Formats: sequence, C-alpha cells, structure tokens
Amino acid sequence: MDTASLEQLLEGVQKGKVSVSKALDRLRHLPFENLGFAHVDHHRSLRQGFPEVIMGEGKEPAEIAAIARAMRKVGSNVLITRLSHEMMGALRKPLKGFRYYPRARVATWVGKQIPIRGKGLILIVCAGTSDIPIAEEAALTSAMMGNRVERLFDVGVAGIHRLLQSRDKLLAASVLVVVAGMEGALPSVVGGLVDKPVIAVPTSIGYGASFGGVAALLGMLNSCAAGVTVVNIDNGFGAGFAASLINRI
Repeated sequence: MDTASLEQLLEGVQKGKVSVSKALDRLRHLPFENLGFAHVDHHRSLRQGFPEVIMGEGKEPAEIAAIARAMRKVGSNVLITRLSHEMMGALRKPLKGFRYYPRARVATWVGKQIPIRGKGLILIVCAGTSDIPIAEEAALTSAMMGNRVERLFDVGVAGIHRLLQSRDKLLAASVLVVVAGMEGALPSVVGGLVDKPVIAVPTSIGYGASFGGVAALLGMLNSCAAGVTVVNIDNGFGAGFAASLINRI
C-alpha cells in the first residue's frame, strides 16, 4: 500500500463509502505479513515510496511465487531481480501476467499505472554491450519507480568519440547511471562532462586481472571527477533505486 492508496482508503471511511471493517481488513497486513519463511514488508511503500523488491537469486520458485502473490493481493506493483531463465520457466504459471526481461533477468507486474514522479530524466550509460544486462537492470528499476529513462549504450573509452557525439543527451539528464567493466574509466569521463549526479556501477566483465569487477570498482572509487558515487559490483538495481530517489528531489 502506498501513500495515495492509504489516503483514498481513509477518505472512503470518512465519507462512509468504505466500512470500518473493510478498512481494517485492508490494513490487516501492515506493517508486514508473515508467510512463515518470509516477512513481506507491505509498509515499505509508505516509508520509501516503492514496494519491497524481490531478489530471485537463492530463493525457491514456490517462495518467489508466494511473496509475489502476497504483494499483488495488497495492490503493489512487483519487481523481481536476478531471476534466471530457468527459474522464470518454473514460474510461468504461478506468475501469470508477469513480463520477463531475459537480458536483465528482471520480471515485473504492473497492476496499477505508474505515475511519473521523477522531476527530470535518468540517463543510463554503459561502456560496452557486455555491460548491457546490468544497465538494463538499472533502467527497468528506474522506470518501475516512475521515471523517464533513456539509454546510451556502447560508448566506452576505447572509442570516446561515440560518447562525445551524444554530449547533448548527457547534458539533458538530471541523474546519470554509468555502467562499466574492465578498468571502469567511463564514469570519470562522464563525471568530467556534466554538472549532475553520476552513479557509477562497476561490472564483473573483464579478463583475469579485473578480478570479477574489483578493478573497475577500485577505479571508480578513486575517480578524479567530482560528483561520482559508486555502488557495488553488478548492482544495477541499487543504482537505479538511488537515481530514482535523487530524481524525486
């Protein structure tokens, strides 16, 4: 339940359109619902402006389905991250109506229209095509949270002219999420071109000495460009969420 839904419910009680017993039934599962194996946080929309997000990795299909059903029952839109192709195959029937994005490993269910809450544009930038899965996770998260999102892909520093020809797009964004693997240089370049927040996402893409994204992470943490902040390796979701919070201000 989000703020708008709660206001509507309380106004309905005030005007006599909704009975007290029905309102109590709606509020019964606040602040959380105990499913035995999980405590579903239905109160999170009121606290943070977005429902709890289901991380598919490490869960059984039945657990994911049960959490998703509990969220849909109270009218929450649902975002599931890190959902493998195989897992989604097992969930096709239980998660009927969900849309799956295989490259990002994300599934979504939109039961009610998503209002645009962001004040400006979030631009998702990625260095190479191998980084697109993480970039798409960030883009889909931002879109589900009510933002206008644009993408600028395959503009890494090995061909910097590809980035510079899109400078107008960089300057038009209110928040930028920049995704890169290898040495992780792209966020520093972008950070030196814009006067807006840059959220850097290191990816695990790279050869041996990249150490599964640690080289990119350290490079981004040591960025010489002011205004660059860094999330964890491959954390497109975290970057998209942070960008959305910034874009609401």
